[in-house]
Amino acid sequence: MAKQMTFGVIVGNRGFFPDHLAKTGREEILRVLAAAGIRTISLTPEESKFGAVETPAEARLCGDLFRKHRDEIDGVIVTLPNFGEERGIVDALRLSTLKVPVLVQATPDRAADMKISHRRDSFCGKMSACNNMMQYGIPYSLTAQHTVQPDSGEFRRDLAWFSSVCRVVRGFTNLRVGAIGARPAAFNTVRYSEKLLERSGISVDTLDLSEVLGRIERLKDNDDAVQTKLAAIQKYVSTNNIPIAALIKMSKLGVVIEQWMQQTYCTVSAIQCWTSLEEYFGVVPCTVMSMMSENLFPSACEVDICGTISMHALALASETPSALLDWNNNYGSDPDKCVCFHCSNLPKHFFNDVIMDFQAIIAGTVGKENTFGTCVGRVKAGAMTYVRFSTDDFHGKIRGYVGQGEFTNDPLETFGGAGVVRIPRLQKLLRLICEQGFEHHVAANFSQVASPVYEAAVRYLGWSMYNHDLE
Repeated sequence: MAKQMTFGVIVGNRGFFPDHLAKTGREEILRVLAAAGIRTISLTPEESKFGAVETPAEARLCGDLFRKHRDEIDGVIVTLPNFGEERGIVDALRLSTLKVPVLVQATPDRAADMKISHRRDSFCGKMSACNNMMQYGIPYSLTAQHTVQPDSGEFRRDLAWFSSVCRVVRGFTNLRVGAIGARPAAFNTVRYSEKLLERSGISVDTLDLSEVLGRIERLKDNDDAVQTKLAAIQKYVSTNNIPIAALIKMSKLGVVIEQWMQQTYCTVSAIQCWTSLEEYFGVVPCTVMSMMSENLFPSACEVDICGTISMHALALASETPSALLDWNNNYGSDPDKCVCFHCSNLPKHFFNDVIMDFQAIIAGTVGKENTFGTCVGRVKAGAMTYVRFSTDDFHGKIRGYVGQGEFTNDPLETFGGAGVVRIPRLQKLLRLICEQGFEHHVAANFSQVASPVYEAAVRYLGWSMYNHDLE
């Protein structure tokens, strides 16, 4: 279910401009937001002149109101139906103590109605408001056009974009990530800095695989939670030819992981797989992880913590499931196409058809009977957004890249979960990945949300990002 957004609204006003525009402007913006299903919190005409913010007293009233609702407000819209009093706007934002995205919207003048009684000057006022927010150190976002009519299609697109930005920022606020098991020894590539993540408000909770297996050992096959999870697995994916003993193991694994995540308030996870669970437990965790990702609780393999937060950003922005993929193979001689693959724990949202099978790669060393649980199928065609976050320990920052492409219907005969991807100027992106030492894993999503993810990461999280679509 889509999250209902709640926005604080600041209506700018400056007395020597036509203040009736503040009255009608407030009514218009609130009407537009309500039509978009957005809940609003703003001063009323009984609390300030026309419900706008102009004077120091009104700024304090607005700040107090927002502070009272700080746990509800996802973002703030500053609307300028006339020039607006920039000091009142920035004081209200500062006094609110909110740390949420801010969108600045200015209503356009009409060329045929520029008399003093109706001239807005919000074109100019927007620059003053932004200048003051910059001085105050308040990060803010802008509409696609410098001025935009609130009831226009362009502003509806601005609202959808801004809502995505706000969901990402809120979703990364006090985020807790579950690291289940140790990083596989063969995967130095997924090493990361817990301390850099912590500085961005992202905490990592760890759970050793010995504890997972110990808790599983205490669960009986007929435990209610185990049987409920078994029924969910069988409903989620075709399990024909999968031994019931393997399905019971997966069910117990799912119960233990989900209970631990609830106890620790972890939203996303990254799990050790290769090859400890296969050798010492006898299944792969792929289906359990796929189900979590399908339900918008992303789960990455090989304890790739930065991979799972990359998945999380896309899931927040689009409100659809994300997957973690390998940049895996060239696709013939086409320089803008490649094969993205995992073995696989992809959510079933990624497939036209999917079945449960065994893990073909690991089976060669640990035996087929110990590798049941992969979600196998061909990735469907559609729009694609990709992103990768990484901790750069040498420069003390979090960095990443983001862009858009598409999954195609090009023929591909292989195993696991795989799809052909087309990305404009792919060779330039691949060179960047190699030159800057990014990991071989990338998060992907059936969406076009590179812009809001980039905005959230750069402007509000303070991360260093490369946007391939802007190059």
